[in-house]
Amino acid sequence: MARRGGRRRLGLLACGTLLLAGCGAAEPDRSAAAPTEPGPTTTRSFAPGAPGAGDPYFPSYGNGGYDVANYTIKVRYDPDTDKLTGVTTVRATATADLSAFNLDLAGLTVRSVTVDGAAARHARTDDELVVTPATGLTSGNGFVTEVRYDGRPAALRNEALGEGGWLHTTDGAIALGQPESASTWFPVNDHPSDKATYDVEITVPKGLTAVGNGVPKGRTTAGGWTTWRWSESSPMASYLTMVAIGKFRVTTAEHKGRQVWSAVTTQLPEGAPDRSIARTVEVADYLESIFGPYPFDAYGGVVVADDRIRYALETQSRPVYGASFFRRGDNTDVVAHELAHQWYGDSVSIQRWQDIWLNEGLATYAEWLWAEHSGSSTVQRTFEQKYAAASGLVWRTPPGKPGVENLFGRSVYDRGGMAVHALRVAVGDTAFFTILRTWAAERKNGNATTADFVALAERVSGKKLDKLFDAWLFGTERPAAPKAK
Repeated sequence: MARRGGRRRLGLLACGTLLLAGCGAAEPDRSAAAPTEPGPTTTRSFAPGAPGAGDPYFPSYGNGGYDVANYTIKVRYDPDTDKLTGVTTVRATATADLSAFNLDLAGLTVRSVTVDGAAARHARTDDELVVTPATGLTSGNGFVTEVRYDGRPAALRNEALGEGGWLHTTDGAIALGQPESASTWFPVNDHPSDKATYDVEITVPKGLTAVGNGVPKGRTTAGGWTTWRWSESSPMASYLTMVAIGKFRVTTAEHKGRQVWSAVTTQLPEGAPDRSIARTVEVADYLESIFGPYPFDAYGGVVVADDRIRYALETQSRPVYGASFFRRGDNTDVVAHELAHQWYGDSVSIQRWQDIWLNEGLATYAEWLWAEHSGSSTVQRTFEQKYAAASGLVWRTPPGKPGVENLFGRSVYDRGGMAVHALRVAVGDTAFFTILRTWAAERKNGNATTADFVALAERVSGKKLDKLFDAWLFGTERPAAPKAK
């Protein structure tokens, strides 16, 4: 995510243990010469899944006990009434013997739930939907849950970070936000540790555009309504989902066999936003030469004009940019930042929110690389400027453990970027760029931690780097500026 302006201020159902008995005593083998002893009774102990994914920063985010493979989301939204109707199908595998499990869903009214086609009991505890299937779910087995729901969606507010999620706009709606937003418009395991593929249908009044992630799968119009279809076939963290409904200038093309699909709100005059987004594939090609193959099946970008969106977010395959980034003219630096996230943050996702510097530090460094490539400043000069200008708060806030209050603070971005440069100076260019490419390749479509990154850097470089990372990521004093040997 790229920031702009001031800081972005953005249950469990009690169930007893269910025992499923086996068949009891074994039937004797009538053909055997001697009688057989009865076999032991087989039981399984079923229990509710955890109402959180176990993230220390956000204990209630996500859920435990299952792993989602795919979401099929079908929503219909009428901006005139601000009413959303949805049906979401969740295909998952149980990772424990479950008597019940949770999905994250904020504000909307659930009308019915089925699990494997059978009606399931459901209850709400705040923003948790607790589903109790007719029979227990066995660990290792797949299951399919369908949830029907409706209501007027609204954003979620985090006291430290502000609001994220579904926002009603003057010409439609936007669903966007970090660290959470998805649960405001569909039931979800809302934590980046459980990535899944997505198939989405968004039905809106005829004349409006509905933008989603991934590859466009066409649209149909009937009875005054248009259904837009989108598919993201690479695993995606839930906070990277997006919806933008309204009136847009849409441009489409093909590049390297992939579809390019971008949209700029008609609330802005043609100009800098259009020109900047039009350079998406140029920027992506440059980053590909450094990071390795572009990881997804589509390119694009979306520019919105709502004043509540004063940031850009790396929504997978199609980043969203607030209009403020283009008020001073063309801006490909922010495009480079959000596209770098397609490798670092989207394809390689964090396992826990504490490690957000892995996303933002690498994307910030990509901005510096792009600036050097485009001739505006060398990476070394940018580092020196950031190092000299950094405030005391930046040095007192360790980017490797920033705390919730500073999750999107300057330390995570600027000091995170400086940590990447310090690594480059310490190991040399050959090892450094091998580290970046290897990180993207080995962790593609997965999750990782800071410890994983440090281990890779040491493996590739052949050097012990604990002192360097301790100083730049976890120290609370200004490290000495790195000096090239």
